[in-house]
Amino acid sequence: MTERKRRWLLAVWLLLFAGRSGAVVTLPRLLSDGMVLQRDAPLRLWGRADRGERVRITFRGQSTATRADSDGRWFCNLPPRPAGGPYEMTFKAGNTLTIRDVYVGDVWLASGQSNMEFPLQAHGGFGGVVDAAGEVAAANYPRIRLFAVGRETALAPRTDVRSDGWRAAAPATVSDFSAVAYLFGRELYRRYGVAVGLIESDWGGTPAEVWTSAAGLSGFPEFERAISDLSRFDARAVAEFRSYAAVKNRWYALHGRQDRGRVDGRDIWSAPEFDASDWPQLQVPQHWPGKAAKDFDGTMWYRKEFDLPPAQDQVDGRLHLSKMLQADTTYFNGEIVGETTGDARDRDYLVPARHLRPGRNVIVVRLVGQYRDGDGYVGMNGVADDMYLQVGGTRVALAGTWRFQTGADLTGLPEVPPYAMVESRFPQMPSVLFNGMIAPLTGYRLKGVIWYQGESNVGRAAQYRSLFPALIRDWRRQWGYEMPFLFVQLAGFGSDSREPAESARAELREAQGMALALPGTGMVTAIDVGDAADIHPRNKQEVAHRLALAAAGVAYHDGAVASGPTYRSMRVDGDEIRITFSGAGGGLRVMGNGGALRGFAIASDPGKFIWADARLEGEEAVVSGAGIRHPAAVRYDWSNTPDGNLYDAEGLPAPPFRTDSPLY
Repeated sequence: MTERKRRWLLAVWLLLFAGRSGAVVTLPRLLSDGMVLQRDAPLRLWGRADRGERVRITFRGQSTATRADSDGRWFCNLPPRPAGGPYEMTFKAGNTLTIRDVYVGDVWLASGQSNMEFPLQAHGGFGGVVDAAGEVAAANYPRIRLFAVGRETALAPRTDVRSDGWRAAAPATVSDFSAVAYLFGRELYRRYGVAVGLIESDWGGTPAEVWTSAAGLSGFPEFERAISDLSRFDARAVAEFRSYAAVKNRWYALHGRQDRGRVDGRDIWSAPEFDASDWPQLQVPQHWPGKAAKDFDGTMWYRKEFDLPPAQDQVDGRLHLSKMLQADTTYFNGEIVGETTGDARDRDYLVPARHLRPGRNVIVVRLVGQYRDGDGYVGMNGVADDMYLQVGGTRVALAGTWRFQTGADLTGLPEVPPYAMVESRFPQMPSVLFNGMIAPLTGYRLKGVIWYQGESNVGRAAQYRSLFPALIRDWRRQWGYEMPFLFVQLAGFGSDSREPAESARAELREAQGMALALPGTGMVTAIDVGDAADIHPRNKQEVAHRLALAAAGVAYHDGAVASGPTYRSMRVDGDEIRITFSGAGGGLRVMGNGGALRGFAIASDPGKFIWADARLEGEEAVVSGAGIRHPAAVRYDWSNTPDGNLYDAEGLPAPPFRTDSPLY
């Protein structure tokens, strides 16, 4: 090659390549400092670069290269790697990115609603496990890594999540992380000795359909309209709505001062001495009061007076109110105890002991919402049993008669875009949380999933029987393999009648159990660690322990007993019914009570259940009832907050069941 030709080629190279300082490689937030990669499994990495740009990835002394496609996306597969670390990983294109402190271990995704979201230590009146301070202080596990996904709704699948990145488990980092996820990961780390990566993606008060993709819901005609609504709105429409929301907020900041509950900047209507005897009454929970609030958008004030028994003002209380939309400020005896904006989940606020009084107490809720579009969902609605004040051992029911009054009128706001009510239903719209908080994770290899959800689907158990398995199948399709999927059966919550009765929560638990028909699934029962007065029980340690046992059996295959004795069959023997179980581990056991079994009910035709006598004979439960000569069916722990005491030798409780179900 002549010198002239060499110079010409060098000039061309400099022109084409040397000046390409803008050709950069970018990475999703999951691929960042401190990350944990799944051991012993093929790995997939991805990111963005200029179209056609060559990207070289180097990890543990080996390099591989790929090119960005016409849309600037690139993907790379790495072979399985054993556990270890810390390592560095570099990505080189026009620039070089280095990810440091990388471990290879086990990665688990934790998802669901508020009981998964429940943080290790209380924040804003929500969270706080048993001995929270001790758990936080002892959280020194640099090889347990936490990745919290920020709340995000989306009309279509996103490519990245909102997050502050990976952080090592330490007292300064774990307090606001999912208690179940952290405690589960800690037990796995102690058991298997490899780094554990925990990805938390959850949102309180959300039903299963919002976590399922549009494709995963294709077999459910009841969701077709909502999915169709989402498909009609593009990014521009969402931007226009958010612009409207900003205008609304500014308008309210100005005109909200006219709220008749405020005088000289003080909330007069929230004062306990205010006389509201001439306010109209309504029954709560229900949606926006129809007659008084017809064609009304704005502030609605709710007031409830009640008596607290003496000697109940020495400890903090927990105020639990049913779902509200859209934004509340809640007062207890004139003091603000909590505020939530635009979230449909139950309100769970701490009431400091100094605010409690023996005798008369006053709760006031100042609620801002929009109703003129006819949605009918705003207001204080939900379930009556979800409205109470818990102070020590005293539970005060708050459902029933409240007084209300309209405040600032927002009907003078700019015209609402036609899709506003679709946006305002977020995060309750099908698929919007899958799109925003799950889809961006589907390229990241997992060891498995832990799931704690179902409270928001109570009352729809028949649908959940197929919806929950559809979610599991959908996620497995999205990830491209059948990762282990472990889930928590609903804990005890809510009051029960004195006699056996139907229970929507028991039906939902039954529907959850149906998902065990799918391979690679495991269910842990939390029925005995619930709290009749609190939908968020604090004993998350036991829940996490049972999930770790389920993981040991389903994901690690080390022979651990993963669940308690599960109903298998029944046979009538004279005036008794004999029940057999599977999965009883080292055998059936009765916890406490001198060997007498609790929690059983029995019925004959036409099916009226009474409390039963029950005993163990070998590996069978023998059930009978006074006056029942021709028994036909048995139920166990079939109520909101049952007290059954049938366990296996490993200390795991039997899940609730009924033999009269069409499932059997």
